Amino acid sequence: MKRTKLYMDTAVSIEVVTGKSTSEATVAQKMNQAFEAFQKVEQACSRFSPDSELMRACQQVGIPVAVSPFLFEPLKFALGMAECTDGIFDPTIGKRMEDYGFNRHYLTGEAMYSPSTASVTYRDIVLDEQERTLCLLKPLVIDLGAVAKGFAIDLAVHELAEFGGFVVNAGGDLFAGGMNDSGEAWEIGIQHPERKEEVISTVLLSNEAICTSGGYERKSATVADIHHLIDPKTQTSPKDWVSSSVIAPFAMMADTFATSSFLLGAVEGRGIVEQAGLQAIFITSDLQLVRVGGI
Repeated sequence: MKRTKLYMDTAVSIEVVTGKSTSEATVAQKMNQAFEAFQKVEQACSRFSPDSELMRACQQVGIPVAVSPFLFEPLKFALGMAECTDGIFDPTIGKRMEDYGFNRHYLTGEAMYSPSTASVTYRDIVLDEQERTLCLLKPLVIDLGAVAKGFAIDLAVHELAEFGGFVVNAGGDLFAGGMNDSGEAWEIGIQHPERKEEVISTVLLSNEAICTSGGYERKSATVADIHHLIDPKTQTSPKDWVSSSVIAPFAMMADTFATSSFLLGAVEGRGIVEQAGLQAIFITSDLQLVRVGGI
């Protein structure tokens, strides 16, 4: 059984391998619960809606704000990656993203224009794990675009864990659980950066996630030579890779490492994947494939 819905500016598809003993009603119920995970994370983490939990929290400066796990957990993971990359991965990039034209809601077309101090970093965000609060030290805009989708995939996977085979695919970022209907690992294609309908490579996955960050999908309409992956220190888009696909045990990890390795470039990007013991396929500007981790 397969169903598709629209969340987080992408088509989210869920496919479940159904056995003879599994009723369609049971599968449908679990699928709906999995889709609800995307809805909850989007409502919590969207930078494009003034009513999201994230954007409401960004209106409070210098005041600890209690937040739900749907915001706290991905933000905590993002701040950990910011620390690991010395701020090359930085969730306070949100205002720069707005300035470069990445500020319109995919459904309403409404544009966000937020106040922010000119110089901010992830260190201007304070999380209190015991109280589950978020406190901003300066006016800033948090962007969780490299974390939230993976987090939503992982929550959806939790709802589908009882099934022997399933895939949760959010625009090419996905988790493949168990085996396909032939009893084999899932064969997953990696999109060709220049020819959208073609696959440039494939991988076999079972109980693993793969997420891809690429500079070819979303380009700035206001600033030349800029796409949605931006180095916060240079305020430019790195060019070493055109695509970075990372395989990890869960999707939030794959999502964050894909973006981080893209931003870090050829040497450090490869290094952070190797250090974490993950696998990756990088694609260079001349469409050469660089494989890491024995894949």
